Amino acid sequence: MQVDSMDLELYTGGLDTVEIFRKWELLAKKHNFGALCVFEGIVREEVLNDQAQSVQALSFDIYKPLLVKWFALWQDRASKKGARILMAHSYGNVPATQSSFMCGIISRQRGVSLELYEMFIEDFKANAPIWKYDVIENKRVFALSRSMPIEGSGILG
Repeated sequence: MQVDSMDLELYTGGLDTVEIFRKWELLAKKHNFGALCVFEGIVREEVLNDQAQSVQALSFDIYKPLLVKWFALWQDRASKKGARILMAHSYGNVPATQSSFMCGIISRQRGVSLELYEMFIEDFKANAPIWKYDVIENKRVFALSRSMPIEGSGILG
């Protein structure tokens, strides 16, 4: 399945969530869908391990060819149920309080969107080829404790 460039969008820095939501809402209306479920991931301000160091931002690396392939599989699943998945993600640095991830699922009725919603987000966290770093004192530090290995990755994967 081909991935529409509007369905999967990558942005440098924080997301303009209002603009993205507006586009997705117009798309749902254009296709006569009655449901639009949206999830937004906001970068939190955090202090690490009761230390004086705090996370100023998150930074993301993305392997786009693999992300497009992973997303196309989900879009195919959604299409078979009469739904469409929309996703926006940041790469590079995203300061605390800004958004780095949005997904929307549109369908004729809410049941299909809600059915896909949690499964998609959980699989995204586990398998999308996006690597997260904490930005501490203006340095990128791999967020190992909040990362998951991607199935099949690595030399022996």
